[in-house]
Amino acid sequence: MARKPARAHEPMEPARIHAPRRARAEMEFEEATILGALFGQFDANLVQIENRLGVYISARGNRAQIEGPEDAVARAREVLKGMHQRLLQGHELDAGAVESLISMSSEPTLEGIITGGQDAPPIMIRTRKKTIVPRSATQIEYMRALASKDIIFALGPAGTGKTYVAVAQAVSQLITGSVQRLILSRPAVEAGERLGFLPGDMKEKVDPYLRPLYDALYDCMPPEQVERRIASGEIEIAPIAFMRGRTLADAFVILDEAQNTTPAQMKMFLTRFGMNSRMVVCGDPRQVDIPGGDSFSGLKDAVDRLEGVDGIAVTRFTVADVVRHPIVGRIVEAYEGTGE
Repeated sequence: MARKPARAHEPMEPARIHAPRRARAEMEFEEATILGALFGQFDANLVQIENRLGVYISARGNRAQIEGPEDAVARAREVLKGMHQRLLQGHELDAGAVESLISMSSEPTLEGIITGGQDAPPIMIRTRKKTIVPRSATQIEYMRALASKDIIFALGPAGTGKTYVAVAQAVSQLITGSVQRLILSRPAVEAGERLGFLPGDMKEKVDPYLRPLYDALYDCMPPEQVERRIASGEIEIAPIAFMRGRTLADAFVILDEAQNTTPAQMKMFLTRFGMNSRMVVCGDPRQVDIPGGDSFSGLKDAVDRLEGVDGIAVTRFTVADVVRHPIVGRIVEAYEGTGE
């Protein structure tokens, strides 16, 4: 039997492009008094969700209708539920909080993170001035480690909340009495510049290096309480050199900018750990300012040696966890992409 010749120019079947499924969801909110804060001035919060998730939201009275791709509608619905829950719990709802909820909306447990679910308490840190809830998926892991581990290493770029959340947890434990002291420390290393001679006594000389820790404290406690507790010794802020020879018991101890310690300094600091204490070591391994770079960093050395040791947790933040203005994340990403 003769073989049927091949058709040299047989037309190809056009590729099938599957458009995302469209969906519509409607939400109703009973608490009319918070609708203004929920939707934002001139519906600014809704516009922010629309721009980020590619949906359309129309609000009338106490109802909101969401239209768009099925997955995006589901995420927008979760974000609105999270925003509503935050307001019911008395938390602030600014553009940063909305952005953090959008970032976390891909997490299947977003509602549980905000409300705590039926059995578990919500993930939050209460201080005198505010209540902090997770603003990124990695902060959820971080907050859990802060509540349960003895020593926590927090690694990652600026703007991810490493130090701020640690200070908030420390303040919370100090005001509840679970620790008796709060000790905050940093290495006194210039970030790429030479500051030269600094006038004044020892406190005045080192305060410029420790200012970010003061800022976090004042954000979590009334200024008069911060000053009173510093004067009484309940709160101590000092460069790492002041830790030598001490045993830090009944204390919450935070070392910030830890990438600028040497391995010897880091070993000295970690071995200060005392009974009923918690220690948090924060730093960005990509921003080492000591001579020799990251190969001489005590932070890298300690994580390499201690990761996996019982009682020690390592939380790694990325540019996706930046919770400052969205442009900060883009700046960090641009610099990390060039290896600078």
